[in-house]
Amino acid sequence: MTVLLVTGTSTGVGKTVVTAALAAAVAASGRSVAVCKPAQTGIGVDEPGDLADIQRLSGTETLVELARYPDPLAPDTAARRSGLPALSLADVVSTVRKLDSENDVTLVEGAGGLLVGLGERGFTVVELALELGAAVVVVAAAGLGTLNHSALTVRALAAAGVSCSGLVVGSWPAKPDLAAECNLEDLPRTTGIGIVGSVPEGAGAFDRDTFVSAAPGWFDAEWLARWS
Repeated sequence: MTVLLVTGTSTGVGKTVVTAALAAAVAASGRSVAVCKPAQTGIGVDEPGDLADIQRLSGTETLVELARYPDPLAPDTAARRSGLPALSLADVVSTVRKLDSENDVTLVEGAGGLLVGLGERGFTVVELALELGAAVVVVAAAGLGTLNHSALTVRALAAAGVSCSGLVVGSWPAKPDLAAECNLEDLPRTTGIGIVGSVPEGAGAFDRDTFVSAAPGWFDAEWLARWS
């Protein structure tokens, strides 16, 4: 059984679509996959959230969300402002371990960037990864600013003793500019971590058949084999 955490260098870099693509790629290999989104913010009780997008794109049926809060803020802040219970690290770990015991691969999508507080006492993806003994894949932007954001994220993981499995470009532009083209070489050089995948811009609007068919090709085959 395998757990892989999906984090990002910031919000809006494409974590949800990358998580959906990973789920589709794992399923294409014939293995069972579950997705956990511990906390969703900026969304009402009855509104579709990130897990609905993952299901729509990948067809994954085993989906678990533990908490959602109305304000579009870090989950720990959103919980405090709403008066709703904050997540506990123990509850998230317990849920993920149960999913892991029942599925071949469990993907856990964080919120915002790596060090965003997810719940009580501000625990983050770092603490979650340490408790689970899991590796983390970092979703990065393609263009200007991504070198600094990615290097800081990777260094924070290394400082905590968490394994970074690889970088995935969350939205590769149809017409990449000079910065994006250079970053394909500069990201591994700057971070010391290889780019193991790249999801095309606009993939979140694909129909399911197109998305599921294309997803395995968006990742390095050798790397993907470790998780699928």
